[in-house]
Amino acid sequence: MLARRIIPCLDCDLGVPGGRVVKGIEFKQIRYAGIPWELAGKYYQEGADEIVFLDITASHERRETMVDVIKKTSESVFVPLSVGGGIRSVDEATDAFHAGADKVTVNTAALKRPELISEIADRYGRQAVVVAIDAKRRPGREEGRVVIEAPDGPCWFECSFYGGREFTGIDAIDWACRAERLGAGEILLTSMDRDGTYDGFDIPLTGAVSSRVKIPVIASGGCASPEHMLEVFQKTSASAALAASIFHFGEWQIGEIKRYLRENGVNVRL
Repeated sequence: MLARRIIPCLDCDLGVPGGRVVKGIEFKQIRYAGIPWELAGKYYQEGADEIVFLDITASHERRETMVDVIKKTSESVFVPLSVGGGIRSVDEATDAFHAGADKVTVNTAALKRPELISEIADRYGRQAVVVAIDAKRRPGREEGRVVIEAPDGPCWFECSFYGGREFTGIDAIDWACRAERLGAGEILLTSMDRDGTYDGFDIPLTGAVSSRVKIPVIASGGCASPEHMLEVFQKTSASAALAASIFHFGEWQIGEIKRYLRENGVNVRL
């Protein structure tokens, strides 16, 4: 099996000069975490396999700021960089790639115009296209939904967009499968219910998606410990685990987590 990846995520608020990294709980209660390129450099030195930047305040005016962040980061960080937030066209993806990004992440624009996935994949290859899915659990059964039998009862998952501020009515598991058919090379799957809660990854959601697609799935939302990463790797086919708070606020270092995973039988790069 390919080595499982550990990926820090930097949620970037570009509404201040130079930008800053922030972290919230269930997409709310935002607090300051650091300077984007400084944190990225720190995580690179600790052994991060990749780094994800998400522009959570994306707009046309702030896009240039994110390009500057990626340029500064790529000068000293030599692992794949993924950039998302507000990318609505092949031209905007091109700007990110020219700045030093290896992958772009699309969410809202792809839900509104799914062919965007194919357009970027056709130009740059599907390995360069990550589809982010911010999924909210909906209890019960509903016709036309992919229903999962979770420990607390049946449920389905709904896609959100605009940074979790609006819901789409689109089934998240079905959308992941469609995104793969359209050319996505990877799924960044975030449980909105677990985001920032420290309750661990959403195993039913992650397992349901990773068992239905052949492309890599990055588990996101709720990680508080190496044990949570071990659990998601043991119980699902996720190829990577993403975390933010535990890295930003000094609770764990990436090397510590990797050593723990290796000691417990998970193939990771040390």
